[in-house]
Amino acid sequence: MPVFHKQWTLFLDRDGVINVEKKESYVLSWDEFVFAPGALEALGMLNEVFGHIVVVTNQRCIGKGLLTVQQLDDIHRCMVKTIETHGGRIDRIYFCPDLDDDSPCRKPQTGMAWQARRDFPDIQFHRSVMVGNHFSDMMFGKQLGMYTVWIGSDTCEEMPQLPHPLIDACYPSLYDWAKAIG
Repeated sequence: MPVFHKQWTLFLDRDGVINVEKKESYVLSWDEFVFAPGALEALGMLNEVFGHIVVVTNQRCIGKGLLTVQQLDDIHRCMVKTIETHGGRIDRIYFCPDLDDDSPCRKPQTGMAWQARRDFPDIQFHRSVMVGNHFSDMMFGKQLGMYTVWIGSDTCEEMPQLPHPLIDACYPSLYDWAKAIG
C-alpha cells in the first residue's frame, strides 16, 4: 500500500461508503440519510492525510425525476456540515444525474474526475485513491491510474477476492481503511 500524504487526493463514492445505501432505492431526503458506522470518525482521520477529498456519486434518481438538484444539494449541504462538525471535510461533490450508462460523467466513465481536476489543477490521478463499493467505482479509478479500495456494504456486490485486477485493497468499512492507513 502506498504511503498517503497531502499530495494525494481521495475520491469517495457516497452511497455505501459515507452513508448507508438504500437497497434498490435512493436516499431522497436528509431524513433518509444515515451515515455508515464509523464514517464520520473516518472522515476526520482522512482529513489529516489527504490534500483534497472529493465525492463522486452517480445520482440516477435525478434523471428519473425522483429528486431535484436542489434537493440533492440540500442533502449534501447537511452531510458536509455534519462531517465538518466531526473534524472532517469534503472539498467538493460531483454527481451525475444521467440515466444513460454511457454518459461521460457516469461512473465507470471518468468525467467527474476530470471535473475535479479542472477545479483542483494540482490533482494527479497517479496520486489519487478511489474508495467505493461497486465495480463501477473500481473501473473509474483504474482507468485513471488510481489506487482503488473496495468497501464492503450490505448492498454491494459480493466482497471480491484479492488479487483482483481492478482492486488494490478491500476493507469492511471506510473506518477500517482509515484506521489501516492512519
